[in-house]
Parts: sequence; C-alpha cells; structure tokens
Amino acid sequence: MDPRWCSQFLPQNRECTDPRIERKVDRTPTPAGDGRGNSTSTMIIRNTGVRHGRRALAAPVVRTLLRPISMLPKSALTSATTATATADDVNTKDAELRDALSAAMSYKRKREEADQLKAELAKIPQNFNQFVHIQKHTKGLGSTVKSRYEAGVHLRDPPADATLEMLLAAQAHMGANTSLWNPANARYIYGVRDGIHIISLESTAAHLRRAARVVEEVAYGGGLVLFVGTREGQKQAVVKAAQLAEGCHLFQRWVPGTITNRDMILRAQSLRVVDMLDRDVEGADELLGELRPVKPDLVVCMNPMENYVLLDECGQASVPTIGVVDTDADPTWVTYQIPANDDSLRTTELIAAVLGRAGERGQKRRRADASQGICTWEESDGVRHYRIKKLDEQRKAMEEKMAREDGEVKEEVIHPGDLREQLGRQAIGEAAY
Repeated sequence: MDPRWCSQFLPQNRECTDPRIERKVDRTPTPAGDGRGNSTSTMIIRNTGVRHGRRALAAPVVRTLLRPISMLPKSALTSATTATATADDVNTKDAELRDALSAAMSYKRKREEADQLKAELAKIPQNFNQFVHIQKHTKGLGSTVKSRYEAGVHLRDPPADATLEMLLAAQAHMGANTSLWNPANARYIYGVRDGIHIISLESTAAHLRRAARVVEEVAYGGGLVLFVGTREGQKQAVVKAAQLAEGCHLFQRWVPGTITNRDMILRAQSLRVVDMLDRDVEGADELLGELRPVKPDLVVCMNPMENYVLLDECGQASVPTIGVVDTDADPTWVTYQIPANDDSLRTTELIAAVLGRAGERGQKRRRADASQGICTWEESDGVRHYRIKKLDEQRKAMEEKMAREDGEVKEEVIHPGDLREQLGRQAIGEAAY
C-alpha cells in the first residue's frame, strides 16, 4: 500500500495501525488551548506504546517475567533474609540433636558389649571344668588321626622298597618347568600340568629298583659306595645311607681332582688292609706306604646338576654312577638314572633310604658267605703281591728250620697247587703258618 494514499484517505482522528506508515504530522506550533496539539502528542505516545508493546510481546516469556532483585521492595528482602536465618537455626539445632542422640546410642552399645564380655569371662572357669570332665570321660573314644607325613620318617625306619603311593606322597612326580626340559627325558615324562612336566612314577619305581640292585651287588662284592648330596637339607639323607651301606658320604663341595689326582689330594688319608671278615691284617703297616689311595667303586649322586665335575671324573676313572635325574637334567651324565624330583627333600630321603637299605642287604650277604669260607671279592694287586712275598718268606723260614733239625741244608720244591691252597687259607684268616 502506498503510504501517501493511506495518509490521504484516512480520517484525521483515526490512527493507522500499520507501523510502516508514518502519518504526516503538522509540526507547526499552535497556540495554547488548541486541540490539535494535544491530539498530535497523544497520537505520538500511542504509536510509541504500540511499537514497544509489540517488541515486548515478541520476546521470550521467561525474559518478560524476570525482574531484578533490586526492584523488590525492602520489606520483601528483609522477610526473605529472616526466613533463611530461621531455617539455618532450625537445621543447626537438628544436627546438634542428632549428634547427641548418636553419641548416646554409641555409649549404650559399648556398655552392652562390655557387660556381655564380662559375662563371658565369668563363664570361663565353669566351661573349663566342664571341658576337663568331658575330656576325661571321652578321651578313649573315637579314632586317632595321624599325620600323613613326618619329617625324617624314612630315615628313622628305611623301607626296603618304594611303592607308587610312597613316591607320590614324596612328590617324586613333580618335574621341572616345561621351558627347561631336556628332550632326552621324554621317555620318563607322563604329561604336563600347570606348566610343569609330570614324571611317570612307574618309570621311577622301576629305575629305583634297578639302582638298588646295583648297590646291593656292589656291596656284596666288597665295593666302596660313595653317597653324594651337596644341597642344603640332604646331609642327613646321605649320612644315613652311608651308614647302612657301610660306605662313605659327602655333603660339602666336591674337591676337583679327588679321583683323577687322588695320589696328591688323598695321600694324607689313612688306609686299612682287612680280610674278608673285615679284620685287620697283621703286619700290613709296611704295605700302607706302597698302596695308592682307594677310589669308590660306585657313586650315588642326589643332585647331578651341581656335581658335574664329580661325574666327569667318575667317567674318566670308569667309576659307575647313580643319579636322581629331573626333567631339566641330562640323563647321559650318569650310568644308572632315577627319574624323580631332585628339588624335593622327601624324594631325596626316600631314595637314599632305599639305596642304603639295599647296601645293607649286600653287606649281610657278603658276611654270611665269608663265614662259610667264600670270598666274594678280589684283593688289589698290591695286597696280592704283598701276600705272595710274605708266603715266600714264611716258606724259606720253614725250610731253614727243617734243615737245621735234619742237620743238612736242602731245598724243598712246593707245587703250585699247594701254593694256591696256602693263599686261600691265608685270605680267609686261618693261621696255618
């Protein structure tokens, strides 16, 4: 719509509601009391109110309802502050009341606990007397539960053989970690559990019986058995086994060269020359300086991993060895393997006890045969030469005595069969000369 047209056709006393239309107003001052000036001012105020009212209505409702706190009257602010202070006082009094109530309840609870404890303490003498009365009249009833394992039980009463149950209780089946295993021990392994190899106890029992048979035969033949265990806790086991087999023991560090260089290392050690009944041979003191230090006829090693030098010397000197081989050890280091857990002291005690008992059986068999005149072992070359030399001296002395008695000197010829008979009687300790 054209504003000019609108202004021409609208009446003078009617207001145009279109904000785009500006009404043409005569700004010529009028004398006082003129009605035209008042109507013009009224129209201007009305237009201003319409414009601002539309803007206010177009704004969000929340903004139109907001009003600064400073616009409130002082009486309203004072009443609000008083109400807030009154609420804070009430909350403070409630908190103090709750604290006092909780303190009273806590004190009451502590008193009850103290009274209950005092009552229980007062019942102790009465309960103890009742316990003694019941124990006195019922101590012979029921069964006695014993411990399944006692430390050193195999050493106090060494078994003649090891069953699968005894090996299992001694944890002989626990091998080393699978990452440390030696493939040469695959034939002894039963399976894997929780990252460790499980040793077949049937193989352990079979190899242990074979090793016990070897120890028994060596002891029966008069051989020297050396038991070695250098780990902490193996001392009692090797000492007990050596006592049973009447051998030697070692529970400290092996001195390198004890076997291969025994003429220098063992030259200060004392020796004995005995007969087959373990009696000292008379007049053998002059022979001791000519004999070499003895070497073991069999070595039983409980921890081959720490005694490789010993096993190497035994191999150089052709000394058979028996060793407890775990899954991380090399079974070719020893002559007779016993696949078992070498980290368990229970296993060490059990194996040492069985081998010691086997050596004891061999010694008893040897003495039984010796008492019947059967010699189960052969003497060394040095002792044999010494005995032949003594027999020759005794023969010459006998010939000279017989010649003096007959008044003539003649030489007697001894048949070789008679000489062997004399050597045999001398070996069994018969005083024939």
